[in-house]
Amino acid sequence: MKPCSFTKKERLLKKQDFIDAAKKGKRFSTKNLTIFIKSNDIGIKRFGLSVSRKVGSAVKRNRIKRCLREFFRLNKEIFPASSDISISVKQGYSLSGYNDVKKELTDFLTKIKKND
Repeated sequence: MKPCSFTKKERLLKKQDFIDAAKKGKRFSTKNLTIFIKSNDIGIKRFGLSVSRKVGSAVKRNRIKRCLREFFRLNKEIFPASSDISISVKQGYSLSGYNDVKKELTDFLTKIKKND
């Protein structure tokens, strides 16, 4: 597996996986995102997104999802090892580009690494 890829094994796909991450995982909030992190027994990092219609048009929602996936793909090493990461985007998120996502998630992940 290439280090800068995002394979099907690394995705949260089933509804139950999202529910388990929300119920059994730790919940964190940033200005625009709610992040659930739950450890798993698989040994890989899995990533999933939830973007409601309340966030905006399909174009806006897809742009947000592309930016979040790209951040995960390029920065897997800073996410917790062997965990399921589910990100829910809050209503009213105004994204101007990838750098907004990068700044918000980098700040968040460095903060939780310091607390561990």
